[in-house]
Amino acid sequence: MAENEKNMEEMTGSCPHCSGKHKDREEKEKKDLMNRLKRIEGQVRGVEGMLENDAYCTDILIQVSAITSALNSFNKVLLANHMRTCVADNIREGNDEIIEELVVTLQKLMK
Repeated sequence: MAENEKNMEEMTGSCPHCSGKHKDREEKEKKDLMNRLKRIEGQVRGVEGMLENDAYCTDILIQVSAITSALNSFNKVLLANHMRTCVADNIREGNDEIIEELVVTLQKLMK
């Protein structure tokens, strides 16, 4: 982490790459997302082991493809939750700016 990013994080108490917004998640949602990430982390460690053990290229590629699929699935679940809660709540409160935020987010996800 660059020094200015570290200083910014200390001042704001958050990641300098984040919006600064906060989301209180229900325990079930948080647990599901964390479980997904831990499985993905395990898959990544498995690929590291494959590489260390000189596994065949296509075997590694297939595992990386599985990781990519798992990350895409994570994003779909998180995006659906975001739309059902954050976006819907903001629209109900009259904050239509959330729509533009969602459009920008979707554009970044679809690069």
